Formats: sequence, structure tokens, C-alpha cells
Amino acid sequence: MAVLKRTPGVLILFILVGGLVGGIMGEILLLLSPAGFLREIFLKTYSIGITPPFVFDLHLMTFTFGFAFRINLLSLLGIILGFYTYKQS
Repeated sequence: MAVLKRTPGVLILFILVGGLVGGIMGEILLLLSPAGFLREIFLKTYSIGITPPFVFDLHLMTFTFGFAFRINLLSLLGIILGFYTYKQS
């Protein structure tokens, strides 16, 4: 089995991939699950970031800056799993 170097970049990669996979699983579960209490718990999304985006208009050009994190329980579990996988590698 190959051994990964434990660098901060690899940790960030594992966390981002875990969050992405968890978010995708949440979107799939949203489409497939019936309405109910468990669906509300697992799929309630919180948005953290700059909404609406910051717009700087110079009449010649316009700069727009913004970002948002959409986190639900499954993406949080994916982040934790990514961190755990990093620690085990």
C-alpha cells in the first residue's frame, strides 16, 4: 500500500473531497427520499458566505466577488470521514 505524505495540502484535499462527496450524496438523497422528519434533519442546508456577492462597478468594467458554502449534515459527515481517512493513511 502506498504511503501518502502528511502535508497540509493533502489534508485540505481529503477534507474538500469528503465534503464534496457528502454534498453529492445529500443531493441524491434529496431526490430519492420521501418527505418526512429524517429528510429534514439530513438535508437542511445552511449557507455561509457572501450573499449577495459584492459588486464593484467602474462603468468600464465590473468586478464581482462572492462565495458561499452550502453545508448539510451529510457534507459535514463527509468532511469528518475525509479527516479520518487522512489520519489513517
